[in-house]
Amino acid sequence: MKIAVTGRTGQVATSLIERGRAAGHEIVALGRPDLDLAVSDSVQRALDAVAPDVVVSAAAYTAVDKAETEPDLAYAVNANGASAVAKAAATRDIPIIHLSTDYVFDGALSRPYVESDATAPTGVYGASKLAGEQAVLALHAKQAAVLRVAWVYSPFGGNFVKTMLRLAADRDDVAVVADQIGNPTSALDIADGILAVARNLMVSADPALRGIFHMTARGEASWADFATAIFAASAQLGGVRADVRRIPTSDYPTPARRPANSRLDSRNIAQVHGVVLPHWRDALEPVVTRLHGG
Repeated sequence: MKIAVTGRTGQVATSLIERGRAAGHEIVALGRPDLDLAVSDSVQRALDAVAPDVVVSAAAYTAVDKAETEPDLAYAVNANGASAVAKAAATRDIPIIHLSTDYVFDGALSRPYVESDATAPTGVYGASKLAGEQAVLALHAKQAAVLRVAWVYSPFGGNFVKTMLRLAADRDDVAVVADQIGNPTSALDIADGILAVARNLMVSADPALRGIFHMTARGEASWADFATAIFAASAQLGGVRADVRRIPTSDYPTPARRPANSRLDSRNIAQVHGVVLPHWRDALEPVVTRLHGG
């Protein structure tokens, strides 16, 4: 299977390159200057040159707070860029797997969100990502799977795990928000899930395999719980650690409001695609081990 993935240096793209090639697939990472999401013609040319079996739309503007002051750029990448990739995939009549986010919800529910729950983004980032997934489904519904993921971390790029380890190198305690909950999810596991969905889309035209799916690790945690587990895993390896000072969101104001509840119910993708990601605690240790140099 030949897969083209946008977002050449992102956590998911880098993880997909590693996992996909290890599984014997040809993974082609696309980015500027060959593919520029702001230039729709470049997207079509890039896909035509690569001629993939499947395209994974993983490139995104993910600076959640900065998006509040850069809405045009956020929409250019997350909405218009996603639209350009979907159009190019539709022209070639190949499946597209588009990555979206928990930020399409406002976090007000007291239970994990299912795919049919009403969306209500509270900031520019979430709104632009929602516009992107809507564009993908409008332009290429018969071949599109939208995967909503959340709280992504990995050995690559910038993420919460790497931030916590960096902070612990300089201080004895770290203040971490304890009243936001979600599903910490390894990008390496997301890559495995993408490969499974891609295989299913390639072998079956069943409409049930298309549409929106939530795909996160099993288990839930607050950011403070997650940080505590990170430091425990690091300490077991002889690495840095810090005490976690649990604080409310009100003590850590940000330009963009984060959902208090980012939990996504992933039962549908398990039933339809057979994809079940590991528990976040099981997935965390190997990532910390790699960051420790093991």
